[in-house]
Order: sequence, then C-alpha cells, then structure tokens
Amino acid sequence: MIVFEKPKALTDAVLHYCPGCTHGIIHRLVAEAIDDLGIQGRTIGVASVGCSVMAYNYFDVDMVQAAHGRAPAVATGVKRSDPNNIVFTYQGDGDLAAIGTAETVHSAARGENITVIFVNNAIYGMTGGQMAPTTLPGQVTQTSPYGRDVKTVGYPVKICEMLSQLDGAAYLERVAVNNVKNIKNAKKAIKKAFQNQVEGKGFSLIEVVSTCPTNWGLPPVKALEWLEENMIPYYPLGVYKDKYAEEVK
Repeated sequence: MIVFEKPKALTDAVLHYCPGCTHGIIHRLVAEAIDDLGIQGRTIGVASVGCSVMAYNYFDVDMVQAAHGRAPAVATGVKRSDPNNIVFTYQGDGDLAAIGTAETVHSAARGENITVIFVNNAIYGMTGGQMAPTTLPGQVTQTSPYGRDVKTVGYPVKICEMLSQLDGAAYLERVAVNNVKNIKNAKKAIKKAFQNQVEGKGFSLIEVVSTCPTNWGLPPVKALEWLEENMIPYYPLGVYKDKYAEEVK
C-alpha cells in the first residue's frame, strides 16, 4: 500500500530554494490540492517575480510568467479568456504587497474567480534581504539595519485584513507551515480556495506565513522558532472572510 508519493502536479525538478525555506512545502500543498480535485489538465499557474520566479519548473501544469506584481492581472485575462480554466497565482510579499498591490486589490474588488497563493516571509528574499511591506516593526533587514522604524517607513501591510473589507473577496485565510498541525490546516485552506474557484464563488486568497532562514540570518530550526514567536502574533492565523459561509448563517 502506498502511503506517501510525489503529487502528480509536481515535476521531478530539484527545487532551488535555500535549506529551510518553506516554499517547497507550499508547492507540495498546492500540487496536492490540484491532484485531489482532479483539475490538473485544466489548471494554469501564473508565476510571479521573486524567489518563486521559477515555479514553472516545478508545477506540472501550464504556466505563464507575469511581469513583477502583475500576476493577478494576467490571471484575470487567462481566466476570462476561458472560464473553464482553473487559474492560480503564486506570489511573495514583495510581488503581491508592494509593486502588485493595485492588481491584488482590484482583482479582489472585482471578485475575479481566481485563486491567489500569497507567501509572506516578511522580507525580500531573491534580491538580498531588503525590507518588505510585510517586514515587522523593529525587524532588522539589509535596508533597515537598526530595525523597521514605523515613524519613518510606516507599518506593515496586513493583506488579509485589508482585503476582507472588499465586497468582491470570497475567501481569505492566513495559514502557516511551521509544524504538522499548521501544514494540515494550510492544505485544507488551499484546497478550499481551489474548490471555490471550481464552484465559481470568486476571489480566494491564502496567505502563508513563511520563513526565510538565509535573509533572516538564522538556521532553519531557529527560523521556525522566530516565526512562531514573532510573525504569528503579528499576523494571526485564521479565516478573515468566508463570504458564502457567512451567507449560510
């Protein structure tokens, strides 16, 4: 009896991510959701710019490469061109919450029937560890060596909280992949986000609170501890909007 195998929606390519990076876990959860729903043949992914820029090497589905921050806009076009497509974006915090903020907000406001996977590790990973829109107050980065000063650069952007105010957003949940319990919850949320699209319910976004051991300057295990102690208290996990569940009530 098979108890563990690679998802069919993942290729055999070796991941390029740093040791301890949680992108690999999230890739697997996305692929498992695609497998479970039997939608691999009609799924199209939109890769962002950032550490996950080469996602097209890892997902065994049709992929499109978007310009920096424009993944939701590209996904909108792909979805509208053939509504039978199941379309998802895979984006980091620099791509989605900085240069791509407008595309994200307006895709949600329009209620586009797409699925967004948002990886929040509170730092710019690919370009060397600069401060991101999601960097915590006081967090040290390459461009905030004395810690993020909210008096001069403002506060972090909380995507789920912000988008929850938009009528067009159908489902918003923040999850993490730092332990077995949270990984199971993350898989359930990601699968639901894809299921919502299959059922035509509209815009779903799953925010995954994640680690970046390399740019945080921490070993992988310590990075998981730092996430637990610092990121989750600032970015609480949970469902921020479930439009259709609310209507049932």
